[in-house]
Amino acid sequence: MSKKRGLSLDEKREKMLEIFYESQNFFLLKELEKLGPKKGVISQSVKDVVQSLVDDDLVAKDKIGTSVYFWSLPSCAGNQLRNVHRKLESDLQSGKKRLSELADQCDTLKKGREESDEREEALGELKAIELKHKELKDEMGQYSDNDPAAFEEMKKAIEVAHAAANRWTDNIFTLRQWCSNNFPEAKEQLEHMYKEVGITDDFDYLELSTVLPGTVGNQMAEGNP
Repeated sequence: MSKKRGLSLDEKREKMLEIFYESQNFFLLKELEKLGPKKGVISQSVKDVVQSLVDDDLVAKDKIGTSVYFWSLPSCAGNQLRNVHRKLESDLQSGKKRLSELADQCDTLKKGREESDEREEALGELKAIELKHKELKDEMGQYSDNDPAAFEEMKKAIEVAHAAANRWTDNIFTLRQWCSNNFPEAKEQLEHMYKEVGITDDFDYLELSTVLPGTVGNQMAEGNP
């Protein structure tokens, strides 16, 4: 004996709509969950099925007091389907119009582009120019690191980062001094904590020349261009 096939989502939607159409009444969700199984829709799936009908405007819902009621009339569903039909019909006409416009544009663009020896020669020249342009662009990319504008931007970024690092260094020194003044009895514990987070005896402000590569750092530190 074959196992009975469960209802598809569309079939469940039809069954729930039958409940509304046959009674033309208002229902609470818990009432629908009791009526659903009588139509073959298990109570656990009633909520999702009804919500899908609400999302498609086939079932209306409204809150009255603290309760939410659901209802649907055959006339409402008919109006909704007619509205959908009108929209689809309008979209279809718009699509046909756009297709016709594109076909006209295509015919217009084809004029003067018929296959010929001159056209093939022109296309060949265009392809060669595009290839040469790509080669030159790739070659320029190899020299991007020496771009003066990019170099100036890098210098500015380094200067900002250098100032920020030293500003935080100053904050750390201030915090260490505050801790020493307020917790003198915890000096050893504080020193141990400093070392754990990387604040050692050689911790100090950064010199600009140490954060810039090679002669560039020396020139900037001396104020040379």
